[in-house]
Amino acid sequence: MTNAESLPAAVLGRKAVVYVRQSSPGQVEHNFESRRRQYELAETARRRGFRTVEVIDDDLGRSASGMVARPGFDRLVAALCAGEVGGVLCFDASRLARNGRDWHHLLELCGLVAARVIDLDGVYDPRLPNDRLLLGMKGSISEFELGVIRARMLEAAKRKAARGELRIGVPIGYVWHKEYGLGFDPDERLQEAIRMVFERFRKLGSARQAFLSLAAEELSFPRPSDGKRMTSFEWTPIRYRNVIGLLKNPFYAGAYAYGKREMRVTMVDGRARKTYGHGKPMEAWEVLIKNHHEGYIDWAEFERNQETLEANTYGRVGGVKSGRGGKALLAGMLTCGRCGRGLAVVYAGAPPGRPMYRCDRPNLQLGRARCLVLEGRGLTPPSRRNFSKRYSPWRSKPLWKPNACKRKTRPKSDGRRNSICGRPGLAGRAAVCSLRPGQPFDRRPVGEALGDRAAPRRGLQGPCGGSDAVGVGGGTA
Repeated sequence: MTNAESLPAAVLGRKAVVYVRQSSPGQVEHNFESRRRQYELAETARRRGFRTVEVIDDDLGRSASGMVARPGFDRLVAALCAGEVGGVLCFDASRLARNGRDWHHLLELCGLVAARVIDLDGVYDPRLPNDRLLLGMKGSISEFELGVIRARMLEAAKRKAARGELRIGVPIGYVWHKEYGLGFDPDERLQEAIRMVFERFRKLGSARQAFLSLAAEELSFPRPSDGKRMTSFEWTPIRYRNVIGLLKNPFYAGAYAYGKREMRVTMVDGRARKTYGHGKPMEAWEVLIKNHHEGYIDWAEFERNQETLEANTYGRVGGVKSGRGGKALLAGMLTCGRCGRGLAVVYAGAPPGRPMYRCDRPNLQLGRARCLVLEGRGLTPPSRRNFSKRYSPWRSKPLWKPNACKRKTRPKSDGRRNSICGRPGLAGRAAVCSLRPGQPFDRRPVGEALGDRAAPRRGLQGPCGGSDAVGVGGGTA
């Protein structure tokens, strides 16, 4: 460790960089004193003889554990590699890095360009063995400290959750009282809406049918005003995710659950990245306490609901309704010319059924009428000439005109959406996969790959008029 007088003129001729960082948005919002002391290091750099001082504070609210990107730290490393930095000033080692990879990489670069590391204790030259040893110990202590703090906090939270006393976030319909603990939300309208969902599912035996029934009755359901937290909410038309969320949440059955999701670590560009919110099966949950609080339904009914939902699920291997065919040629390639969503494929009639393409998302999520329904038999194999003619975006007349139609015209396109593909930015060059045995995948543009033998026989069916078109694009149902 050296003093201020020993800094050579070559080092002082370069700029000093003050690195400012706080670990979380909460610290940025509340810990003003820590941030103020870090900014004061700029005056320390000038007192030590640096004429040019740069403050890098791009990483305020970002952890230095190595699991999140830090643009400010990357700027510092780039400046060191360019030989522009004579000194790196930090409040302590933990501000620069709390992982060995970033810390030792920074020390290596400082040693290569003869830059100094300066903190409140003094000036360090990473080229000197004693200084390098001391800096290495500081970095190791910083990394160890983070691990100890995290382990201690997680263990305390798990022990408290095992007793059912950890105040975790609760779903709509419950609140934590300061004096009485966990209980129903006092809003009687909210309680009635939740109970109505369970009663309707108990009666109909299908989450979708329960949703359609409630949507037909124009039932409203609360939604957080900010889209995240239930500190305040507004009443909006019920959606399918509201129904399925209530039915699958064991909290409404009086069960206290903790550890339902897990964190996963992946390598991205040579760095470890954490992703959160990955669900785990119920048997892998860390804590599950039944009859913990008063529920809207009992645990036996919750288990029956899960069995019913599992039996109603399409497409799962070994499921009741799996393996429905899949002979539609354009599955995953058509998009709605009105809303831009991908068209779903359904098979109507006796097995194997006839394919039909439908725009289902408005109906599934909002309970509204489908944009369109297209008979698929005439499109297998589709006609290059007739398909392009009937579904072209430059077609002047609408493809169909229902009599009972509230809206007779549709606003002209402003050029930002190509109705061939139904979505902005796509040029209608989706790949077509031939289904004939032994034929390789056909990757030509749609206009070249579609055959010339058959033409669509039926038009569109839908609730609204206008030039509703079907496009061939990259969207998937």
